[in-house]
Amino acid sequence: MPSPAHVLQSVFGFSGFREGQEAVVSRLLEARSVLAIFPTGAGKSLCYQLPALMLEGLTLVISPLIALMKDQIDFLQGRGIPAARLDSTLGPEELRQLYADLKAGTLKLLYIAPERLANERFLQTLRGVRISMLAVDEAHCMSEWGHNFRPDYMKLAPLARTLKVERVLALTATATPSVARDIADAFGIAPGDVVQTGFHRENLTLHVSPTPGGDARRELLLSRLRSRPRGATIVYVTLQRTAEETARFLTDHGLSARAYHAGLAPEVRHEVQDWFMGSADAVVVATIAFGMGIDKSDIRAVYHCNLPKSLENYAQEIGRAGRDGQPSDCELLAAREDVVVLENFTYGDTPTPEAVAGVLGHVLGQGDTFDVSLHELSQTHDVRPLVIETLMTYLELDGVLASTGPFYTEYKFQALRPLDEVFAGFDASRADFLRRVFALAEPKRTWSLLKLDDISRKLGEPRARIIAALNYLEEQGALKLQVTGVRQGYRRTRGDVEAATLTRTMIERFDERERRDVRRLRQVLDFAGHEGCRTRVLLTYFGEDLEADCGHCDWCAGERPGPLPALAVPAPGAREGAKLKQLRAERHEALAAPRQMARFLCGIPSPSVSRARLATHELFGLLSDVPFQQVLAFVEDASR
Repeated sequence: MPSPAHVLQSVFGFSGFREGQEAVVSRLLEARSVLAIFPTGAGKSLCYQLPALMLEGLTLVISPLIALMKDQIDFLQGRGIPAARLDSTLGPEELRQLYADLKAGTLKLLYIAPERLANERFLQTLRGVRISMLAVDEAHCMSEWGHNFRPDYMKLAPLARTLKVERVLALTATATPSVARDIADAFGIAPGDVVQTGFHRENLTLHVSPTPGGDARRELLLSRLRSRPRGATIVYVTLQRTAEETARFLTDHGLSARAYHAGLAPEVRHEVQDWFMGSADAVVVATIAFGMGIDKSDIRAVYHCNLPKSLENYAQEIGRAGRDGQPSDCELLAAREDVVVLENFTYGDTPTPEAVAGVLGHVLGQGDTFDVSLHELSQTHDVRPLVIETLMTYLELDGVLASTGPFYTEYKFQALRPLDEVFAGFDASRADFLRRVFALAEPKRTWSLLKLDDISRKLGEPRARIIAALNYLEEQGALKLQVTGVRQGYRRTRGDVEAATLTRTMIERFDERERRDVRRLRQVLDFAGHEGCRTRVLLTYFGEDLEADCGHCDWCAGERPGPLPALAVPAPGAREGAKLKQLRAERHEALAAPRQMARFLCGIPSPSVSRARLATHELFGLLSDVPFQQVLAFVEDASR
C-alpha cells in the first residue's frame, strides 16, 4: 500500500501535510475514531478524502452544505476519484446510476445531508454496504450545548453503530471544550484522538466599531469599503430584508455589491456565488447562508453589519477571510438595536407550556409501539418543526422512547415502460408478487399511488420486501418514484413516566436552552465592549491561551473604541393597547395564548400564524423593536 505522503503528492498534488492533518490521517488508518478541531480553511476535508482512498469500502460524508458537496465532488472527480453526492438536485438517471454504484461497491466517497439518513429507502440500501468511515462535518451541531444544535445530528452516533461503521471522523471549527467533550463521548473518541490545532490566525486583524445603528451604520460601512484597499468582501447581516436593502444602498453608491440569502431562488444563489468566486473585488451582503463550503482564499475583509448571535458564529464567519495567509480585516459594526431582533427570535422559538403538554399528552397516550407525523404535531400544537424534532430527541435521550426509524406512508410512481413488459422479465413467483402489488395502486392524473401499509396488510407481505422491489424497478429504469407522508416510528421504553413531571422537565429544558442562547448573545456584547486584546479574549472563549497580546487588533493598535451607544427602547402605550384590544376582538385561534400573541406582535412567524395567513396582517410585527419579554408582559397585563 502506498504511504499517505505518496497519495498526498500523487493524487492531491501537495508536497506536505498542513498542521494536524497527518495526525488525523494516521489515527484513522489505525482504525481509530478521531475528533478534528481545525479553524475554518485549515484543510479539514483532506483528512477524510485521503484515507478514503486507502481504505476498503465506502466513506460516507455528512455535510449540511450542498455548495461544499458540489465543489468537492467536482474536485475529486477531476482527479479520477469515484465520488458522488446524493441530494434533491439529482435526476432519475443520475439517481439510478448512484444506487447501482453504491451496491456494486465502486464508490469511494458519498456526500449526503444529515436528513438523508431519515430516508427509509436509503437506509435499506446502506445496510448492505461496507462503510469504512463516517466523516461528520459541522460536528458541533450534535451537541445540545453547541451554538447550532440540530436533532438530526444527535442521531448520527447510534446510527453509526447500527450501520457497523468502522471508524468515525468528526470535524468542527467552532467547538468549545464542553462541546468537544460532547462529541467525543457520543462517538467513543479517546482523549488522545482529539486533534486540535490553534484557532489563532495571525493574518486577521479584528476591529469593533460601536454605532447607534440605522442609517449611521450603513454610512459607516460605506466609508469603510471606500477607504480600504479593494478586495473580495463579505458583509454579514441578520435578516434577508437587510441583505437586500444594504446591497442596494452600496450599489447606489457605486460599489459592486449583491445580496445573498436563503430566500433567493437556487439559480440566483448559484449565480451570485459564481460571480463572487470569479471576482477580485466583489461585495456580497449575506445572511449566514453564505460562505459555508465556499473555497475562496483571497477574501480580504469580513464585516458584521449586525451582531452575530454567538461567538461561535463570529469565529466561523471571520475565518472565511484571508485563507491565503495575506493580511485581512474583520470588523464588527456593533449596535445594541440588534439585540432586540436576535433575542426575540430566541424567545420566539421556545414552545409554550401548553404546547409541550399537548405534544407529550399525544405521545404518552399511544401504545407501546406507534408512529407520528412530526409535521402534523407541529401544525396541531403551533410549534416549529425543528422544536418538535428537538423535543422528540430529548425523549429518546432520556430513555422514554426509542426510535424505530422513519418511513413513508405513500409511494407514487410513473411507469417508464409498460408494466406487463416489466413483469415478464421476472420468474413466475416474482412476477406474481409484483402484479399483486401494482394491482392495488390507485391511478392518478400523473402519478399512481401505492399506500404501502394498506398493501402490506392486504397481501400479508413485509413492507421491506415491497420497498426493495420498488427500489429495484427504479434502479432498472422501469419507473420513477416519489415518496410522501413521512412518519416516524417509536417504541415506548419506559412505562413509569408521569406526564406532569415529564412536562415540567421538558419545559425547563427548553427554558434553559433559551437562557443559554441569550447568554451567548450577551457574550457577543461583552466581546464588543471588552477593554483589551480582541484576539486574546476570543481565543480564551475557545479554551486557547495566547502568551501575549496579538499586537494588531484595534485595542492593541491603540484605537480604543468607546462603549456601545445606549439604546432607547420604546414602551408599548395606549395606542398599542388599543391595537391589541382590536386584535383580540378578531378572535384568532392562532393567537389564543399570550406567548402566541407576543410572537405575533414581535413579527415572529409560527405554524399557526402561517396557516391562518396572519403574517400579512397589518398588526404583524407591530412591536418588533420591543424586547420579547416586555411584549409578553404587556400582553399578559392586558389580559388580566
